[in-house]
Amino acid sequence: EVQLVDTGGGLVQPGGSLRLSCSASGFAFEDYAMTWVRQAPGKGLEWVSSISWNGAITYYAESIKDRFTISRDNAKNTLFLQMTSLKSEDTAVYYCRVTKKFGWGGFTYYWGQGTQVTVSS
Repeated sequence: EVQLVDTGGGLVQPGGSLRLSCSASGFAFEDYAMTWVRQAPGKGLEWVSSISWNGAITYYAESIKDRFTISRDNAKNTLFLQMTSLKSEDTAVYYCRVTKKFGWGGFTYYWGQGTQVTVSS
């Protein structure tokens, strides 16, 4: 059974930093690209960042580029999101996600339970 557990959120002042973690189990973590997605209060889901299976390739949304860093430790089955220079608009629930594809062309998402990040003075 695929399980993703998101941790590391909290209350932080503007300009502060947080490091989110996503602990994965139930699948071959090292074989899969991983993604962070967030949802701000009253808004839809927003893609934040993705990383290739080996960490060599990373992608970032323009809104967080140069402030957030995605990384992974395949030996520990863990995904990270280092967030710096946080702004009030970064306030959201952050979810890690993995996409599993099927041979017939379909796919499904598995999600962590989310971790709340609140940026406020």
